[in-house]
Amino acid sequence: MSEFDQKATNWDKDQIHIQRSEAIAKELIKTIPLNATMNALEFGAGTGLLSFILKDKLSEIIMVDNSKEMIRVAQEKIEKENCHNMKALCIDLEKEPFENQFDLIYNQMVFHHVENIEIIVKKFHNLLKPGGYLAIADLYPEDGSFHGNNFTGHKGFDVDQLANLIENQNFTNIQHKECFVIHRVNENMETTAYPIFLLTAIRK
Repeated sequence: MSEFDQKATNWDKDQIHIQRSEAIAKELIKTIPLNATMNALEFGAGTGLLSFILKDKLSEIIMVDNSKEMIRVAQEKIEKENCHNMKALCIDLEKEPFENQFDLIYNQMVFHHVENIEIIVKKFHNLLKPGGYLAIADLYPEDGSFHGNNFTGHKGFDVDQLANLIENQNFTNIQHKECFVIHRVNENMETTAYPIFLLTAIRK
């Protein structure tokens, strides 16, 4: 069982997860002109916190994650809330083929877990319709303390470098701004701030 499988049942009980999703959704709604004809994909959706905030503004949302337990929780929420326009699929989008076309692809706090950013951005380009939107929320550069010593992913992102990578994959109208800050207190009672950006782009 993966780390995220173990965390799935209690994920939505963490107020920071809820506040972060609400802040990202607010900024996404301000930046991207959502409407009820658009279909969307959430990559690394987890329990779907962000998608459940956006569900009434979109025609259909497909949530994908490689954690079976996260998807199980998301599916339970779909059934409980009787959400006819949402689907939850256990797919490793980095490795498995997936055929569809979307008006919007978004994710939060997922990119720093992705080994090859360029490959997944290429995949997003293929999955988006021309003129479709991409939205990425993740950490600015941090000292490695967010996840700790055993973490093998990215320690946040230089957002300008990320924007250049995305632009090189045939995206345009790239914008980014800070949208949330996570504050953590360590064992020495020292507080560290971890700001999060939202980057948006349009597929050419």
